[in-house]
Amino acid sequence: MRNMTETELTEVVLERYSSTPDERLRTVLQSLIRHLHAFVRDVRLTESEWNAGIEFLTRTGQISDDKRQEMILLSDNLGVSALVNMVSAGVKEGATESTVLGPFYVPGSPERKWGESVLLRDGDDTPLVIHGRVVDGNGEPVPDATIEIWQTDANGMYDIQDRSQPEDNLRGWYRAKPDGAFLMKTIRPTSYPIPTDGPVGELLRATARSPFRPAHLHAIVSAPGFRKLTTHLFDAEDPYLDSDVVFAVKSSLIREFRRNDSPEAAERFGVGGPFWELANDFVLTRNG
Repeated sequence: MRNMTETELTEVVLERYSSTPDERLRTVLQSLIRHLHAFVRDVRLTESEWNAGIEFLTRTGQISDDKRQEMILLSDNLGVSALVNMVSAGVKEGATESTVLGPFYVPGSPERKWGESVLLRDGDDTPLVIHGRVVDGNGEPVPDATIEIWQTDANGMYDIQDRSQPEDNLRGWYRAKPDGAFLMKTIRPTSYPIPTDGPVGELLRATARSPFRPAHLHAIVSAPGFRKLTTHLFDAEDPYLDSDVVFAVKSSLIREFRRNDSPEAAERFGVGGPFWELANDFVLTRNG
């Protein structure tokens, strides 16, 4: 094991991990080692560059806390989150496609009543009414489904980024009716820049990349016997659809938010005047 060549070193390291008891862990680690060593050889990485990379990852971890996940932000910006989603989604044809979770999800958001708004602050924002059904691949209703949504406020910031917002502003989950129907109220989402005051922002500036995400709202749809769906609904009119900094846009998730000026419709949905409307069904994939 002395006086090894570059490739011999890789083989020795792989051998040291060959007795890992867990087969899946062994497969993942050995593949990681092969690719990481190949990367070092390919770019002829210097010690100063490697140390800079370690320092970058250290700072990425240090800035993270329960309200800011810079590691997820890094994964998103490198396209890794989107790629993991692609290779592991397992969505059947016709089902709603999934996409990345993002770094601003907060577990334990409150339940909202049928048609209740997730907007908790005062303001004259035009409401967005989202209605539809949760169904399976055959169009049959999915009983006991829940739909959890979250998004930024009109200033492009999530509640956990902006102390002026009430806690759980623009977050909440709804329970669909036995026929799969749901009715949610929020505001029309806006495009926004991801945080650029940390290591990921430094990376974006060094690579001359835009920090913007297109307007979207997040959704997690769950039901017993079905695969959990983590997805987005994107605004079709947004200018950043083709340059999303986290590579999460899928054509099937782009939606048109339609202006509705009908007083009768406003009364039916319980809003005080003109509103934005989105009719959208979520199609879930059965387990197995």
